[in-house]
Amino acid sequence: MAPHHSVHRFGPAASGTALAGLGVALFSLSFPATAWSLTGFGPWTSTGLRGVLAALLAGLYLAAVRAPLPRRRHRAGLLVVSGGCVLGFPLLTTLALRTSSTAHSAVVIGVLPLATAVVAALRTGRRPSRAFWAAALAGAAAVLAFTLLQSHGRPTAADLCLFVGLVACAAGYAEGGRLARDLPGAQVIAWAVVAALPAMLLTAGLGLAAEPVHLGAKALAGLAYIAAVSQFGGFVLWYRGMARIGVPRASQLQLAQPLLTLVWAVLLLGEELPAAAPVTAAVVLLCIAATQRARS
Repeated sequence: MAPHHSVHRFGPAASGTALAGLGVALFSLSFPATAWSLTGFGPWTSTGLRGVLAALLAGLYLAAVRAPLPRRRHRAGLLVVSGGCVLGFPLLTTLALRTSSTAHSAVVIGVLPLATAVVAALRTGRRPSRAFWAAALAGAAAVLAFTLLQSHGRPTAADLCLFVGLVACAAGYAEGGRLARDLPGAQVIAWAVVAALPAMLLTAGLGLAAEPVHLGAKALAGLAYIAAVSQFGGFVLWYRGMARIGVPRASQLQLAQPLLTLVWAVLLLGEELPAAAPVTAAVVLLCIAATQRARS
């Protein structure tokens, strides 16, 4: 019976890791796609339109599956997801990308997994093991050291936007992961995106009134990606994975996201790869392996 039981336990964990990992891979293109959108739209316009388009897709999905309205006990959590993952993080990172390179911004956001794990621990009362925290702190330290090296030890206004944004996103990730235990992951992000629609319509309206628009293929492709994938499709996979393997373990997979984004920044945007990136990559990947083996 023991071998059968272990296989049964391995299945959901493996599939959960695969789903969360695929979500990370899709999210890794978000910053390059945002940079593309900024070639034709201002930061407020890009963020607002991203949310509006994502809400249309989410609404179509909810109608197609005839999803019931969220219960009252789920609504506060969904608003946290809306504020952090639909409005706060997209707007603040888009503002940062006006003056910060995609590569630099991606590595700053590398501390998001640790922030998510901390928020999840505080929110749920669960305490990951010391080995987990040691590996998570090591990964975050490597990312922070990389960040300070790139900015010559002087964080910028863009860095401040990124750090505030990642705190908001960490709260949204942790709350979304918790909600995904009771609701399908697709419905968690769909309802959060729909709930944010009034704010996104206002943001888009203010942006369009104040910022010039220069339509182009890159701008439209970037906007389409961050709306359809970064704001909705990627979250469907991400929250499903989180529900299966837990928020702390899933969040550590995101340590790979800045490194993947570095690759996209070079291939898609022509940015120069920082010299310290390979070393950071090796350290971070080792930390991911350690956190995945540490018991929560």
